[in-house]
Amino acid sequence: MAQNIYDDPNFFSGYSQLPRQVQGLSGAPEWPAIRALLPDLADKRIVDLGCGFGWASRWMREQGATSVLGIDLSENMISRAQENTSDNAITYRTADLETLELPEAAFDLAYSALTFHYIRDFERLARMVHQSLVPGADFVFIIEHPIFMAAAHPRWIKDENGRKTWPVNRYAVEGERRTDWFVKGVVKYHRTVGTTLNALIHAGFTIKAVEEFAPSLEQIRENPALEEELERPMMLLISARR
Repeated sequence: MAQNIYDDPNFFSGYSQLPRQVQGLSGAPEWPAIRALLPDLADKRIVDLGCGFGWASRWMREQGATSVLGIDLSENMISRAQENTSDNAITYRTADLETLELPEAAFDLAYSALTFHYIRDFERLARMVHQSLVPGADFVFIIEHPIFMAAAHPRWIKDENGRKTWPVNRYAVEGERRTDWFVKGVVKYHRTVGTTLNALIHAGFTIKAVEEFAPSLEQIRENPALEEELERPMMLLISARR
C-alpha cells in the first residue's frame, strides 16, 4: 500500500494552505501548460487519478465531460472533494493506485496531477490505465520532474558566481527517496525520464508530447519566487495515446 501521508493531520494542514489548494487551478502555475495537452473534453468519460480536492474533476465537467471518476488514497482529500462538489456526474472513490483495478474500455481520458511519483510500481499502473481506456483515448499526467526529485539536499547551493544551483544526487539510481515536506519522511519513488516513457511505451501507449515545465516571464513578473524554476525543471508533463 502506498504511504497515505495526506491523512497525516500536520501534513494535511500545511498542504491545505498551498496556493494551488486555496485558489484551485488558477493557483497552479503549470495549469495552462497542462490544459494545452488535454483533448476536447465534450462527452468524455474521465478518470482523475489522485484527484485531491477535486479541482480538475469539477473543471472537466464544466468543459462538457459526461462523467468523471475521481480516485484518491486520502480520505481527507475525498471528503474535501465531496464537500466542494454538487454534481451527480462526478463520483469520488477512495482507493490505492498501487492495487487499483479499473474496468476495461471504460474511459475516454485518464488524467493525473502530481501523484505518480508516490507510486512504487508505475509499470503496473500504466498497463492498468491502458486497458481501462478505449482505443484512441488519451492519458495526460504531470509528475514531479525526476531531476527535481534527485536534487541533493540542501535544495540549492551557491556557485562561484553566487547564483543558486541544484546539484543532482545519483540521478541514475532509481527507487525510494525520502524527503521532508510539512512532515519528515515523505516517501516518493524516483524514476528517470527514460524509465517513465518506456513504461508507457511497453504498456502500449504512443507518446504524443513531453513538456518540462518552466514559468513564463509574465508569470515570474507576477510571482518573482517562480524565477527559481528556470534553474532546473520541477515538473514533467506527458501526453500519451491508447
